[in-house]
Amino acid sequence: MTECSARRLESKAPDGRLLTAAFDGGPITSDGGLLLLREVEERCRILQRFGECFTDFRDQARVRHTTTELASQRVLALALGYEDLVDHDHLRSDPLLTASCGKRERRGERLASSATLGRIENAAPGLAQDDRYCKVLLDYEKADQLLLDLFIEAHDEAPVEVILDLDATDARIHGRQQGRFFHGYYDSYCYLPLYIFAGDHILGARLRRSNQDGAAGSVEELERIVPRLRKAWPDVRIVVRGDSGFCREWLMAWCEARNVDYVLGIARNARLEDALAGALDEARTLHCQTLRRSRVFDEFTYQTRDSWSKARRVIGKAEHSIRGANPRFIVTSFDAEAWGARELYEDMYCARGEMENRIKEQQLDLFADRVSCHWERGNQTRMYYSAIAYALIEALRRIGLAGTAMARAQCGTIRLQIFKIGARVRSTARRIWIHLSEHHPWRELFVAAFERLRAE
Repeated sequence: MTECSARRLESKAPDGRLLTAAFDGGPITSDGGLLLLREVEERCRILQRFGECFTDFRDQARVRHTTTELASQRVLALALGYEDLVDHDHLRSDPLLTASCGKRERRGERLASSATLGRIENAAPGLAQDDRYCKVLLDYEKADQLLLDLFIEAHDEAPVEVILDLDATDARIHGRQQGRFFHGYYDSYCYLPLYIFAGDHILGARLRRSNQDGAAGSVEELERIVPRLRKAWPDVRIVVRGDSGFCREWLMAWCEARNVDYVLGIARNARLEDALAGALDEARTLHCQTLRRSRVFDEFTYQTRDSWSKARRVIGKAEHSIRGANPRFIVTSFDAEAWGARELYEDMYCARGEMENRIKEQQLDLFADRVSCHWERGNQTRMYYSAIAYALIEALRRIGLAGTAMARAQCGTIRLQIFKIGARVRSTARRIWIHLSEHHPWRELFVAAFERLRAE
């Protein structure tokens, strides 16, 4: 123990007593809630299977950290709020994280350093086998398949309908990273990741350069997702949902050719507003009478002059408020018998806004936008780490926290209230003792979640 860590810190309590503190408490962790993530792993084997998505070209006789241990260390640290590689230079001796990754601290085993972890992100296809240092390569196809498998396994019965939400966002970069471009809408140099969610489950997280259409790559992602879902559930109805950035002829034509329904926003223009003129007048009249925001819905058949191959059903929302008219439009493959205009817009299309909360969890809570690696591939690997961390916490929500006050909590809230628990760790040859703080405010919920995860 260094002189700095053993030095006493003294202050005074309000009642006059002397307060004395020192960093001499022994093997204590601030992440006692990691115990719940280990139970999720025992039940779902997410980290084990993610570790199998890596190709290891190292000499196995000299390997100190397996791919599963490396992947577990990086993913669990993200779930606990440690976003940077350099954090692992301090975390590698954490007693609970060490045990959770399969290491035995009694034998002097420690977790990998930041340099070792960073070699995965710098590995490149075709070069990893002969590279001197970066010999561990993540197989993207296997990682994509794992995300789909986790989604399918989360259902005890085949769902009637699966809604695939597509959305693009920005991941800002502040250096000279590979693939760096300026995006006018976001007014910054950034990547343009494509996310695909089905409810609360992440099915895709694809890093893209920002010098392309926001919908680029959507069909390629759907071509791997839709067949897999139909193989698992032959009778499932699949719906693609997205904002106006995904209203593209090639995407709608692809859906129509494969019996996939869609509900997509469509950017307004003069022709659409003319078609909605009667509803806009009615909405304005209602607003003048009630002085409240008024909505009137109408639908019509519409086809662009050049880009669309055929006419399609378009629903218009004529809205008028104190700020004036605010028309909005969506295009859909559903007919009027299946969905009425108002219901389709308000109940189906507007629900896509919930996906934005899932993206916020990825970007803000699990640091998917930490794209500071120089190479694009390294930043894509970081997005997979974040996606797997999200899958772990989502499994905890779905299984352990179901029916509790935290069942719909975001990842950051779960971290602060459940994972961040002070605990003293004591290790023997046969058992690891974890002495959690007895004053933890979410103690009963923690125990209930643990018991649910342990139940068969």
